[in-house]
Amino acid sequence: MSDSSSVPLRVLIAGGGIAGPALAFWLARAGHHVTVVERYPALRATGAQVDLRGQGIEVIRAMGLLDEVRAHLVAERGVRFTDRRGRTLGTVMANTSGTGRQTLTSEYEIMRGDLVRILFDATKDEVEYRFGVSVDGFEQHTDHVTARFSDGSTDEFDVLVGADGQGSRIRRALLPAGAEPYRRLDMHMAYWFVPRTPGDTDIRDTYATAGARQVMRRSHNAEETQAYFVLRERSDAASAVHRAPVEEQQRFWADRFRDAGWQVTRFIDGMTDAPFFYSQEVLQVQTDTWSSGRVVLVGDAAHCASPYSGMGISGGLVGAYVLAGELSADPADPTAAFRRYDRVLRPFVDEIQAAVKPRVLALAMPRSRAGVAVLRALVRVVCALRLPERIAARRSTDRGGAWTLPEYPATR
Repeated sequence: MSDSSSVPLRVLIAGGGIAGPALAFWLARAGHHVTVVERYPALRATGAQVDLRGQGIEVIRAMGLLDEVRAHLVAERGVRFTDRRGRTLGTVMANTSGTGRQTLTSEYEIMRGDLVRILFDATKDEVEYRFGVSVDGFEQHTDHVTARFSDGSTDEFDVLVGADGQGSRIRRALLPAGAEPYRRLDMHMAYWFVPRTPGDTDIRDTYATAGARQVMRRSHNAEETQAYFVLRERSDAASAVHRAPVEEQQRFWADRFRDAGWQVTRFIDGMTDAPFFYSQEVLQVQTDTWSSGRVVLVGDAAHCASPYSGMGISGGLVGAYVLAGELSADPADPTAAFRRYDRVLRPFVDEIQAAVKPRVLALAMPRSRAGVAVLRALVRVVCALRLPERIAARRSTDRGGAWTLPEYPATR
């Protein structure tokens, strides 16, 4: 293994989604030997529509991938709020001026699968990818980490990175027993694809109904439409369903939404034949530390901000950039590099996580019919006055605030 002055490092990254390959990109550029292990048997180029904002766009530009990302953008012109009969309450259009803050939809909307493929294609020639393998455990030593893989093999690395999402197994092994890394928002979400119909436009539809329920529709190509069910509920059943078989998840969501109205029947009928079905608890990951010894966390494993932050993907890209920069600046002392990574990045993470306010989410998802009526009246006024667009145009920063990307020799 590496001694105190040698470079390059041997780095193992657990997780082949967004943050892992983004980190691999920068580390490989700096000359390190990088291996990415992904528990799925092939590239997991699926998932919902995601957006890039603020500093996340800056990272993509620094990677030289902005043109490729632009070639795969989803054309979503805005967000329409609708009632039970499909009548328009109001619309908030995207800010495509190139200045100010993004509105409810970003100028840079892209399917998660497309972004995964872009990052994989940008790294596959310089990075070793191993699919169908996960890290089952690890032992730390003074100068290396021994990783135990699900296929029974072991190997030694200078650094182990957990990029394995909000349910990170690496984080579970890293933190003290009994540590609770989650800030629960009492929110749950499911999404899947259904066939597109002529009425599905390039403006996202959002529908709120009694029972603290929300339904969204987004269309990303000529054949498919994304369906989303969102539920505000604090119960053991809601928290447990995400670990159940897909058939049980679908029954849970169908039962909770069957009487919701609008296009819900169409979306429920489309569950069975959907190419995938994803159910998750909407939460944040908040821990006092992102590293221990030669093991470190990145992306959602370290600081999941939740979909309601609008900065989940951007946060992962920024975190990968900072971690690679700090580690490459001091490869002889990874633990010191990890401390600087924490110190530099945490103000940015605090900013994007603080933007998620449970009380505001509760107001947007009322339990009573009277609450829904008040919400719809408010939406009509706000949209008629074009307040979101006006506020966005006057803001000098996006959701990541004024925090600026550091400059590192390894990321130039």
